Amino acid sequence: MSSLSLTSKIEEYIEQLLEAEGSGVVSLRRKDLAELFECVPSQINYVLRSKFAPENGFLVESQRGGHGYIRVMQLTFRNCDEQAVHIQDLIGTRISEQESKRLLMNLQNRNMLSARERLLIEVALKDQDENGRSVYDISIHKREIMRADLMKKLLTSLALS
Repeated sequence: MSSLSLTSKIEEYIEQLLEAEGSGVVSLRRKDLAELFECVPSQINYVLRSKFAPENGFLVESQRGGHGYIRVMQLTFRNCDEQAVHIQDLIGTRISEQESKRLLMNLQNRNMLSARERLLIEVALKDQDENGRSVYDISIHKREIMRADLMKKLLTSLALS
């Protein structure tokens, strides 16, 4: 018996299908996956939400109902502008420290950032946050907006360079 968790097995199965398909798109049925892995459909939903999210480089379309499907698409970018827009969309108007670290790690895992670039951005964000908290007494809400703005500037400049 494999030591992989059910979540990992489902993730691995979908990744293998994507690789075999070659187009970066695979259509599945939630019900069929649940039967294959002998689990409830909500477990499939969990894997799709957590492992195949936009910040991990995927889009998931879902049509519920008897003939419903799930379409998993691996994001690819034709040019730097598309990558920059994707990054801007992921960050949004504000982002917490934890979310920013998770996003930076995901970008590194997708080879969109080097480990050095990730670390430099994390240091810049931490310094800005510490100054905002201790020197200028800025609210957490405003610091999250500032963090998002700085991340967008730094990541966009890297994507376009």
